[in-house]
Amino acid sequence: QVQLVESGGGLVQAGGSLRLSCAASGGSFSINQMGWYRQAPGKQRELVATITSGGTTNDADSVTGRFTIPRDLPKHTMYLRMNSLKPEDTAVYCCNADAIVASMGGPYEYDYWGQGTRVTVTS
Repeated sequence: QVQLVESGGGLVQAGGSLRLSCAASGGSFSINQMGWYRQAPGKQRELVATITSGGTTNDADSVTGRFTIPRDLPKHTMYLRMNSLKPEDTAVYCCNADAIVASMGGPYEYDYWGQGTRVTVTS
């Protein structure tokens, strides 16, 4: 079992910056990929950015050049650094981890989600 705890959301004016954090904890596990997704009011959840265990990143066109996804491997922590925020970035941001978890029955792969953190960008 892996727990994901997010922090760092809040209210910010357009053009401002925020940094979200997602810390993974639990038993014995390794992470294949972590990512950030967001869901704006009345819209479907969408991918923001992902990073693989090897460090390969992928991000949505809407955030390219504004958002980065650094991480601290020893701490199993991933960040979302958001710059030049726009009102359309307003959403609940959720952390996701594709992890391999050790268990008595053998390792298994599972998709974990955090509880989400709200980001509101005012114009």
